[in-house]
Amino acid sequence: MQRPILGVVICLAAVGAGLESPIQAQTLTSGTPGAIVLQRILVKVNGGLITQTDLEEAQIAVLRIRPVPPQTDAELEQVLQEITPEVIANAVDQELLVQRGREMGYSLSDEQFEEILEGIKEENGMNDEQLMSALELEQGMTLVQLRSVMEEQMLAGQVQQDQVLRRVKMTDTEAREYYEAHLEEFSEPATVTLREILIAVPAEGGGFNVSRDNQAQATADAVFARVLGGEDFEQVVSEVSDAASRTNGGLIGPIALGDLAEAVRLRIESLEDGEISGVERTPSGYQILKLEAATEPAPTPFDQVRNQIVDNVFNERRLEALNTYLSTLRSEAIIEWKDEGLKRLYDEVQARREALSGS
Repeated sequence: MQRPILGVVICLAAVGAGLESPIQAQTLTSGTPGAIVLQRILVKVNGGLITQTDLEEAQIAVLRIRPVPPQTDAELEQVLQEITPEVIANAVDQELLVQRGREMGYSLSDEQFEEILEGIKEENGMNDEQLMSALELEQGMTLVQLRSVMEEQMLAGQVQQDQVLRRVKMTDTEAREYYEAHLEEFSEPATVTLREILIAVPAEGGGFNVSRDNQAQATADAVFARVLGGEDFEQVVSEVSDAASRTNGGLIGPIALGDLAEAVRLRIESLEDGEISGVERTPSGYQILKLEAATEPAPTPFDQVRNQIVDNVFNERRLEALNTYLSTLRSEAIIEWKDEGLKRLYDEVQARREALSGS
């Protein structure tokens, strides 16, 4: 995202988030009469602060990963209104995890931070000076700020690893039971391969021409008699069909049975491979179908989808366990909102999450 866009984000953040007037929110100042406001506090989490700047930086981070950035102020404001509820809820959760990490004695050592920096420089082919310049120009960060961000990510990740991931397991037996209970998810759908002959009925002046229609029907009936009498279907297609599929012998498919129009399914459901349907009037004209081949739903062998099942179910369980753990942290926390608008957004997100989890 270009830097000018980021400036707009900060200007519109209060509008998009539905925040209260700045004079109603607590602020951090230098303590000197007439001093400028340094930070605007939005919420306190066990005494830890989430400020206006924290919110704006989180909004910017989300905006940066969107495939198409907002192009106008109006679009930007709309996007901010959409993302801010989840952004503020995630910010509170992140603060709770970071605090728990500190309580558990985790920290980012100098050696670990140096390893991170060396990795960044090596991956991007940078020296120290280039890294500092890139941080300032692309991220608007100092090295101290980068370390703070990295440490918070490490603390939150370590808590999740110790308190959530290590307690989530899935056995082969459970994977097999999941496979059998959701067999349709791991099955190739039934398919059909058809061939068609179309005798088109051209529209005349946008209206219906009885004579043309009767002529087309008579032609289709004659064609149907030919293929029913044993003439090669593909050869007849090449001679008379008006469909685009004519160049391919009238071939359609293979196509999933569920993707066919209901009217077509009804016409072919009683056909055996190689059988031909009767003449049918369609919006384009008169059509004859031949069922070339059909396949039944085919389950993918368990061994081929085992890893997929383990990954999917493990991830579901991880998210459930994480939500449960965060719910416990929230219930034990003292969360003091300084902005009622944000509190409403936060409460809506938590209610929605609880509804989805079935709690």
